[in-house]
Amino acid sequence: MKDLTTNTLIVVCWGLWAAVWSVGWIANLARGPRTQRRSLGWSFWMWVLVLIVWTGGHLQPFVTVVPGGSVLPAAGAVLLVAGTAFTLWARWILGAMWSSQPSVKAGHQLRTDGPYAITRHPIYTGMVAMIVGAALMEGGNWLVLTVLFAVYVALKMREEERLMTATFGDQYETYRRTTPQIIPGLRWSAR
Repeated sequence: MKDLTTNTLIVVCWGLWAAVWSVGWIANLARGPRTQRRSLGWSFWMWVLVLIVWTGGHLQPFVTVVPGGSVLPAAGAVLLVAGTAFTLWARWILGAMWSSQPSVKAGHQLRTDGPYAITRHPIYTGMVAMIVGAALMEGGNWLVLTVLFAVYVALKMREEERLMTATFGDQYETYRRTTPQIIPGLRWSAR
């Protein structure tokens, strides 16, 4: 399945994601509420990662893992499309409260509905699904990008969790106990 259709699907999904994020970022600059607290530096690294993802799948692969004729590319395509839809849904639900870096905005409300009832970080859930989907479709550099993105997400989620706990206190602690962090249906025992 490593052909024009595969590349087109990957480019369309990631292109749609980048377009929605870019337009949303510009709209939030113009009309969004003022940021009250923020963690610095994450925005820059997010765009570096997007650039790597955008170009990475089209470079000469480090390794080729996806065997021809397997069901992995088809499963990857489903995962890529579902992940894209999930990130767009989560971004829509956040609206003007979205930010590329962990932050709290004026009038910030904790979202626990829609995709936020499924995971606490549905945008990351969707993005992980998108990268894993592309890796299953093409292998190669997408496997390396999957590992890099997992590390990035783990670090950024930790910062977001701290900020949300500091901002929403017991309300966020209750949400943490009832909603999985990133993998739907997976709950770790309480610490």
